[in-house]
Amino acid sequence: MELNDFIDRGRPRWGRLSLLLDRIESQGLKTLTLEEAREFGRLYRAASSDLLWARSRSASAELVEYLNDLVARGYAQTYPGDRPKLGDALSFFLTGFPRLLRAHWKVFAASYLIFLVGMGFGYAGMWLDPGAGVYLVPEQHQQLDPDQRIKDAGEHRASGEEQSVFASFLFTHNIQVAFFAFALGLTMGLGTAILLFLNGLMLGSLAFVYQSKGHATWFWAWILPHGVPEITAICLAGAAGLVLGAALLAPGRLSRAEALRERGRIAVRLCLGTLPMFVFAGLIEGTLSQIHEPQIPSAVKLIFAAVVAVLLAGWLALAGRDPKVRAAHVA
Repeated sequence: MELNDFIDRGRPRWGRLSLLLDRIESQGLKTLTLEEAREFGRLYRAASSDLLWARSRSASAELVEYLNDLVARGYAQTYPGDRPKLGDALSFFLTGFPRLLRAHWKVFAASYLIFLVGMGFGYAGMWLDPGAGVYLVPEQHQQLDPDQRIKDAGEHRASGEEQSVFASFLFTHNIQVAFFAFALGLTMGLGTAILLFLNGLMLGSLAFVYQSKGHATWFWAWILPHGVPEITAICLAGAAGLVLGAALLAPGRLSRAEALRERGRIAVRLCLGTLPMFVFAGLIEGTLSQIHEPQIPSAVKLIFAAVVAVLLAGWLALAGRDPKVRAAHVA
């Protein structure tokens, strides 16, 4: 059987199983009639077989992830004693989330590109017209002189309590930004794209302000240690929003409501997968990022940021890969 024929034949079954699961998860198994319960069992077994077939034929990661999600949901309802445990959440963050991201790398790349375009626009706008800072530079930085900011940072070191409070604030704020970017996907992705662009624009314009004063190294040593995981997480949340937008703009053979329900699960998981990165970024931003020269040289902070970038990229690119698939790629 060809893959396209497999998908065409399986789609109605998978859609029906998804609808039954939505009902069971919200109202319970007891709401099904006897015939619906039998139908659920047949569809669940068929989906399990379809998942095995898709894996054996090296189907797309997106299809395998979709079927795996259906089967996992069906298993949870078929064997209610086996409820999700802490290990399940840990497994998702360590391996499941990177697999999900790789299956949707194009939308993540689009999200990151929008952010970078905004960053370039902010930098170029300040270069062409420094007076545009009143519109481009974040308001809280417009009255700050970089020279004075760096002098004050070198003379004052926050206490452990101040760092803890600041890290908690940053974590909460960044989570709000991420979920806002995700929710704006319901504007057909336009709101998400604007939010990503504006965040990039503010960073680019601020980078120019510090570079124009000869403090580019200090600026990036301040931003990158926490910025590497934080920006990645925001762009991932933006990618989740774009998935929602794509479901509304191009639902394919499904109705918009069906496409939103189907792809919404993917989008939610993409957004939830950013939580560990935001926690990590908040801890760094509330501590290391706020300690400057002479306490910690900028070079040390930049090296730290580079190590974080390599580890983050390695996790997202390699975690959860099938060893056989990896060996085949190497060969």
